[in-house]
Amino acid sequence: MPGESFRFIHASDFHLETPLGDLDQLPPNLREALATAPRTAAAAVFEAALAENIDFLVLSGDLLHPVAAGPHGMSLLLDNFEKLHAAGTPVYWAAGIADDPKQWPEAVPLPPNVTLFPRDKPLSVPYERAGRVVCTIVGRSSEGRSSLHVPGFQTEPTDEFTVGVGYGAADANALASGRMDYWALGGAHNYTEIEDGAPAGAIQPGSPQGRGLDEAGPHGYCVVDVDAEQTARIHRVETDQFRYCHETIDAQEIRTVGSLRNLLGQKIAALANDNGGRHLLIAWDVALNDPELISSVGDPVELLRQLRRDHGNGNPSAWTTRLTVRPPRTYPKSWREEDTILGDFLRASDKFRKASASNSSTPGNTDASGSTAKAGQVQLMPFTEEHPELSSTATTMLGDVPAQHRDETLDEATLLGVELLRGGKPSWGRKS
Repeated sequence: MPGESFRFIHASDFHLETPLGDLDQLPPNLREALATAPRTAAAAVFEAALAENIDFLVLSGDLLHPVAAGPHGMSLLLDNFEKLHAAGTPVYWAAGIADDPKQWPEAVPLPPNVTLFPRDKPLSVPYERAGRVVCTIVGRSSEGRSSLHVPGFQTEPTDEFTVGVGYGAADANALASGRMDYWALGGAHNYTEIEDGAPAGAIQPGSPQGRGLDEAGPHGYCVVDVDAEQTARIHRVETDQFRYCHETIDAQEIRTVGSLRNLLGQKIAALANDNGGRHLLIAWDVALNDPELISSVGDPVELLRQLRRDHGNGNPSAWTTRLTVRPPRTYPKSWREEDTILGDFLRASDKFRKASASNSSTPGNTDASGSTAKAGQVQLMPFTEEHPELSSTATTMLGDVPAQHRDETLDEATLLGVELLRGGKPSWGRKS
């Protein structure tokens, strides 16, 4: 027998206690918008729940840490819960780790339309419309784990469409064994679709607003439409005011356009067009794998200033949060074979790199650059003696470069030497 169609919104991971990150400075024209972006995006979810013709709202964890978010964050939830209560719209909330129910103040009761699922057992709630059960919502809050324990959602099976509400990632096969028609999950900050997890889907909608470069791309919530035949259609709605973008560029692109600055300008225009007029927070990763293009890049520090000045003050703004120009790993063979100081330097650099990568523990010899290469180490201590004004902390840091930074340090040093020896202006900072 056909059922009734219904519609609900699925959202999660508001993290109202967490500001936007990966910003070394705040653009003056964007400071207020950056500060309020998480609240604005979360408020958009509630506005949609009030304005659109939905039956209920599902929230699957990590809305806020009550203590860290404080009264400002809690009031956003409570005020909107009350508005939904006045509109007769139920809210089904499975808490995650940040919004552990034990953290919620006992003196602040939730409105009666809000069902906060328990941690210790699943709760099955029938949703009724005009006296008829339309669907069943089965939920359970997290017990502090980042993964979902599917067997913990076992309840009596029903004929109605069943929505499972929980927190954490899970294997598709495990989700399928849970016999839910739709899994409304939380815990992932980026939109995640777990294929074959349920007939209608297993979705982690992600945060309504991204917080950093590891959360690049669109952010928002999901509208789920279920028809009378229990077929669900999922529609993503974007709510982010600021969109993080992590863009990579190779030498071929620079060569085609002619200069890195012009190329970045073109890409910023394309990103602005593709992202619907939102403010952009962009990290550029430039692989300078063609030594002949060094002069066309210029000084990355100055280029960063230009990008922020030219594109970061508009409305919408395209603010460059980071510009990383990765030096070449290899240089032309003809350069290395020159009977010049440049040739000597590149040969010494190659020898130094091989020594650093070696698994041998025998000390290396002093090379043409005047420094000592020990296997697996980059020893810069001899150079600190030439600069007595260096602090003891700086001297210690230079004395033994950590393993994860050795190749990067060698690349930077080699590029600096090549620029100086070829008569160019050195670019002192490759990372900005």
